[in-house]
Amino acid sequence: MPNEIQERTSGTEYPQWGKSDGPESQAPDPHKTAGEIAGESAGKADAASGAHWTLLLGESLQIVAPALVLALFVHFFLAQATVVFGQSMEPSLYQHQRLVVDKVSYRFHPPYRGDIVVLDLPDMDEMLVKRVVGMPGEQVEVRDGIVYINGAVLAEPFPHDLIAYDMNEITLPPLHYFVMGDNRGNSNDSRTFGSIHRDHIVGRVWLRYWPLDKVTLF
Repeated sequence: MPNEIQERTSGTEYPQWGKSDGPESQAPDPHKTAGEIAGESAGKADAASGAHWTLLLGESLQIVAPALVLALFVHFFLAQATVVFGQSMEPSLYQHQRLVVDKVSYRFHPPYRGDIVVLDLPDMDEMLVKRVVGMPGEQVEVRDGIVYINGAVLAEPFPHDLIAYDMNEITLPPLHYFVMGDNRGNSNDSRTFGSIHRDHIVGRVWLRYWPLDKVTLF
């Protein structure tokens, strides 16, 4: 019996401590130099760093790209920020005040008389801010600085210059508007360049947001 037990145990192989078939515990290749081993470690670190930045860039694009698309959509189709240059709309608007232009309303209805609008005329480098005075099909005339529409004095319940000047009567074509600056003595408007087509009206001045003590909804 003892011999039988001895034969069975003598053929048993026991694991050797400190050895493993896993890749983590494999001994370094003795044929590789220290520089080669260091290079492999640096390569693995660079790969990990590159993967991190790629992930970070992808996450950033997921946030920035929709925000940029939304901003462009708002700018081109809904609203636009602009700055007042010049003195033609004083005292209603002063130079360097900042405005938000509503670009949606006129898709549903035409400009109204008295609206302050932003114009983009093809022969001018900068956009203009003016007030709508005459509507399509109306007859517009100015006598001693007073505006007449179809022969009747136009009520203008807003501060404006009343400098004396005359303009012969004109009839506005379809889809054309007569615009003027509130500072009548210092404004380049329809008295100079004529009536403007509806397509040249960018939108209606909706909000003055700067300076903060002059915030106004129009």
